[in-house]
Amino acid sequence: MVIIRAQALQGLVEAVFGRLGCSGAEGRQVAASLVGANLTGHDSHGVIRVPRYVIWLEEGSILANQRIESIIDTPALALLDGKFGLGQSVAPQAVEVGIAKCRESGIAAVALRNAGHVGRVGEWAEMAAEAGIVSIHFVNASGSVLVAPFGGIERRFSTAPYCLGVPRPGEPPIILDFATSLVAEGKCLVASQGGKPLPADALIGPDGRVGNDPRLIYGDAPTTGARSAQAGPGAIRAFGEHKGSGLALMCELLGGSLTGTGATGPERRFANGMFSIYIDPARVDPDGFFPADVARYIAYVKSAKPSIDGGEVLVPGEPERRTRGERLAKGIPLAPDTWRAIADVARRLGVEEERIAAAA
Repeated sequence: MVIIRAQALQGLVEAVFGRLGCSGAEGRQVAASLVGANLTGHDSHGVIRVPRYVIWLEEGSILANQRIESIIDTPALALLDGKFGLGQSVAPQAVEVGIAKCRESGIAAVALRNAGHVGRVGEWAEMAAEAGIVSIHFVNASGSVLVAPFGGIERRFSTAPYCLGVPRPGEPPIILDFATSLVAEGKCLVASQGGKPLPADALIGPDGRVGNDPRLIYGDAPTTGARSAQAGPGAIRAFGEHKGSGLALMCELLGGSLTGTGATGPERRFANGMFSIYIDPARVDPDGFFPADVARYIAYVKSAKPSIDGGEVLVPGEPERRTRGERLAKGIPLAPDTWRAIADVARRLGVEEERIAAAA
């Protein structure tokens, strides 16, 4: 593994997006979001995405410096168009709208359509939680057909993430964030570049056999550079058999169909749709029962006897916080092929060799 300090890596990624026409603020936002995903341990949504984002920007399939457009605006409801802007830029704009409406009305729903890849959805739940707001997010990826439904072997779903965030006054929030597939596509990408292997049953081939060879998703792609997840003959499996498959369907219908992005399918333009619900717990519970009971119950859950000696019961968000502390102190590990792909695209775009060397 190549170990890179977060600050240096973020500066390099910011320089890459600056070369592609992103404003300084947008470049910083995208770089901070990608490196932040690596810091939490979710390398699948981190800087491994840089070569792919570069190609999308160069092709014009996603666009720099976009501001969301309001299509429908009521006191508690908004429909917003991301205009195919970088997801790490337009998603927080949508969350800001949701927080503002929720503070006014106590509850709000925001439908974001036509966003670029929004990255780690938990980041947007964290943003709401920092404002004291509970949030629920249903996400789909139109044009990204990757996951086989329960009982099938052909791709029909995107990885269709689901996320829920609960604030805790004076404590880190509880953030539940997962793809409804057994693994996110980005984890397949990490494995294909020499990173953490996939679980043995993560994928399914055209013959119905389960496996974990990333070539089932990417075909015989080179180990470096961007690749197409639509090129392989297999599919990712839904998590939890029929349960994950059912939740994936609902994420497609709410994140895709309801927002106007469209549920996924072949030959559709790639875009994320995100349907979000925001709740102000102070408006539901003016007497303060909610935060006290959350604290009581979290302590009760964590007090369960561990299943292994020396183990510990963790709640959603704890592993990410611990990994962040460790990687801030020791650096971010990247597979050599991942680092090489980022450095190569930076050189191609004319980023100074000194900046690339400083990151490494």
